[in-house]
Amino acid sequence: MENATLLFQLPDDDTLYQALLDRDPAYEGFAYVGVKSTGVFCRLTCAARKPKRENTVFFSSIKGCVEAGFRACLRCRPLERAGVQEPWVQTLLEQLHSDPERRWYEDDLTRLGLDPSTVRRAFKRYFGVTFLEMARLRRMGQGMQQLAGGESVIDAQISAGFDSDSGFRRAFRRLAGQPPSSLRGRELLKADWLQTPIGVMLAVADAQVLHLLEFFDRPALATELQALQKRSGSSIGFGRFAPIDLIEAELRRYFAGEALSFTTPLAMNASAFTRTVWWALRDIPPGSTCSYAEVASRIGSPSAVRAVARANGANQIAIVIACHRVIGSDGALTGYGGGLWRKRWLLEHERRLRPLSGESASGL
Repeated sequence: MENATLLFQLPDDDTLYQALLDRDPAYEGFAYVGVKSTGVFCRLTCAARKPKRENTVFFSSIKGCVEAGFRACLRCRPLERAGVQEPWVQTLLEQLHSDPERRWYEDDLTRLGLDPSTVRRAFKRYFGVTFLEMARLRRMGQGMQQLAGGESVIDAQISAGFDSDSGFRRAFRRLAGQPPSSLRGRELLKADWLQTPIGVMLAVADAQVLHLLEFFDRPALATELQALQKRSGSSIGFGRFAPIDLIEAELRRYFAGEALSFTTPLAMNASAFTRTVWWALRDIPPGSTCSYAEVASRIGSPSAVRAVARANGANQIAIVIACHRVIGSDGALTGYGGGLWRKRWLLEHERRLRPLSGESASGL
């Protein structure tokens, strides 16, 4: 894989040096800088003081850095996968998953040998919420599940860990946008965070199918969640249904380079035309790309290039419905909701794994 042809050739050293100054994540995993004055090599996103231009040399691989005699930076740790978090983060997530009704306090973290402020900052950075907020959201999700099953508001309140009725109702309305009583007997969607090497994703599913899979820092995510609730007539609580466990396992294999296909059942709630485009996106072989015009031709509507582009942009199940494999007719990268740097990363990841691309991308 190390010798695989790069999908995107690295730019000149002046461009890479500017990317180093900007801590640009676009080259994460594809470009490294060796610092001649210190003898170390770093990611371009390293937070260390930036070297002078004349002290830098750039490489396209870790192998090249090591062969040139540079040692790994202890600050940005380029030998570790991007996005990998402290081991205790995963431990806390596993405890939340195994006991979602537990009420957590800062003293609990201290007893585990953790500094509450460190935990708070780390979870806020990775997931957009603190650990204690995440724990409360999970408890609230338990309460919402009980309400959807027809149980009383007081039972849901107790399950969510609220001592007061008024506090539960206020928190519920902030999360669901409606009073607890409105959810009784209604279908519930569940959401949970998934960790990947290129950032945290949010997955939303019901008991049968996956409805949404997006990068958590996507600017349009809040709007997408609101539209999903309106379209489905359901509220979203934090927790897990089986499709979330399945897509998490499949994403783990995908990022580990073990498989490029996905079998998680998808909702694909859209018009017939949009669904046709999405199926065409899933049929683009991993490690290759396709233009909007080519997609339009493949579905038998060569004049519907703009409509294909709109359908591509409407995709809410990233990676699985492979909108990242669509590029401009001139070969240039085009817009991607998760950020162009992630699009570049995904395409290069798949290109390096081309021997696996004989699998069906859709798993069918």
